[in-house]
Amino acid sequence: MSPASVATRPASLVGLKCRISEPARCARGIEPLVHALAARLDAQPRMIGSPPSQPTPERSYADDLLAGRGCLLEAGGQVDDALADGRFPVLVHGDCSISMGTLPALARHEPGADVLWLDAHGDFNTPDTSPSGWLGGMSLAAACGCWDPGLGQAPFPSERVVLCGVRDLDPGEHELLERSSATVIGASLETLVYLANALDGGPVYVHLDPDVLDPAVLPAQFPADGGLSADKLYDLLEAVAGSCRVVGLEVAAFHPPDDPAERARCAGLLAAAVEPLLGSATHGH
Repeated sequence: MSPASVATRPASLVGLKCRISEPARCARGIEPLVHALAARLDAQPRMIGSPPSQPTPERSYADDLLAGRGCLLEAGGQVDDALADGRFPVLVHGDCSISMGTLPALARHEPGADVLWLDAHGDFNTPDTSPSGWLGGMSLAAACGCWDPGLGQAPFPSERVVLCGVRDLDPGEHELLERSSATVIGASLETLVYLANALDGGPVYVHLDPDVLDPAVLPAQFPADGGLSADKLYDLLEAVAGSCRVVGLEVAAFHPPDDPAERARCAGLLAAAVEPLLGSATHGH
């Protein structure tokens, strides 16, 4: 019997709609994805916060941090509460920046857990290396203590981070990752083998940016060719769920189509791809 089938816990499914640094389009993807996940979990979702009523002008990373601080702390609080209550957190947001709140919370409750970072990008820039100055592209580096976002939380150990499907890195980001203790795995045919060796059967928390999929499969804010197919992502997560104790899931930065029907179809595709992880949760309340 797999670890996932043994360690089932009630799901805590939350859509977090407050903005950090994501574009308005990503906020439109939260609700359909939450409902698609709720149908597969047979769980009652909770929607927290609301996106800005007016389009938000482009801001500096420092302004995004200031304006999004409450949202970042709320994301961490949702993981804190779920894990403290013996629940399986499933968190959906429009921006990978939530990891600055969620990963420290994970470390407080599951200090031996690995983070599986499924993303086309490393999000491992700092304010000194980022070509764009976009907060979302600095989030994992901040969570791992490469720079201080000022949230007053202990960094997540980079040696417990496994980045998988990564294929688009900025030069400074690439150097930072090479100097870190994180493991980086691309989107090659050997991905599953490398991933099994890197995770080594321990507890794992999964961060999924849907752009780990090839842009021919799903639209992306920052498309990068050479990504995973939906079937390959399913197989990868099935292998993780079968060999590791999955302790939580966050899905960030779903970039939905404008057409509502196509948006619902893409949300359903994503929910189907992560279904192997949802075996670690039972009915929510």
